[in-house]
Amino acid sequence: MYAIIKNGGKQYKVQEGDFINLDRLDAQPKEKIEVTEVLAVNNGELKVGAPFVDGAKVELEVITEGKDAKVIIFKKRRRKDSKLKRGFRRQFTKVKVLSITA
Repeated sequence: MYAIIKNGGKQYKVQEGDFINLDRLDAQPKEKIEVTEVLAVNNGELKVGAPFVDGAKVELEVITEGKDAKVIIFKKRRRKDSKLKRGFRRQFTKVKVLSITA
């Protein structure tokens, strides 16, 4: 059984027992969160919502918070003596999928 959920403008395919990195949430470790923005659920047959599946929810448990690896943005315009170097680290909340109910 799997579900496709929406969080922070992104979509994630999750199964029970999976660990995923969501955008930073205001939650403490071992806190439980319910996601009701479920786009699709497959438990033998596929149920697709318009836009969300009615009555479907995914229960998550917060594990920890952290930062991803640094992404370097480097722009160079040739023959113009123009360069720009920036870095970015995405903050995330690591969660574990406890259950999926349709």
